[in-house]
Amino acid sequence: MKSAEELQQKLYFLLERLQEMARKLPLQYQQRMPYELLSGLANCLLNETIFKIVEGLTEIQQVTEKQLLQQRLKLLHRHRAEKKSLAKKSPESVTEIEEEQVATHPVELKQADMNLILQLDQLVADQQGTLEKAGVPGFYSTSNPQEIQVQMYLLDFILKLGKESDNNSS
Repeated sequence: MKSAEELQQKLYFLLERLQEMARKLPLQYQQRMPYELLSGLANCLLNETIFKIVEGLTEIQQVTEKQLLQQRLKLLHRHRAEKKSLAKKSPESVTEIEEEQVATHPVELKQADMNLILQLDQLVADQQGTLEKAGVPGFYSTSNPQEIQVQMYLLDFILKLGKESDNNSS
């Protein structure tokens, strides 16, 4: 168990680092990170569990993004194969169904991309909910792009501080 003095020193260190990182942001985002938010975040980060939660959410996001990319690449590969197959045939032997299939590729790709975006939006909402339940200041459910950008900066801060913490303890 850390002494009160050690916790106080760690709190000051975390707050100082958060303020340094916030000062490097574009002005419009600096203004969205008042002292109270950074102070609350520093206090919250005294609990090492928050670093583990953010690491876990990051891993889940990376796996999900890879899976979604693979889905998209698979669809593009199928489209390419269908076009190639059609190109090899003589114009007389191409059926109407095959022509329609290739003609719908842009629509199919757009629908797939919209589905990917919805899945990513759901992932963001899940992350926001998890961090809000964990009591991390600045996190709540929102679809406002500016607020999401602020949350992304806060996540970046947490990840950087988590790495610094790992480096200092090893």
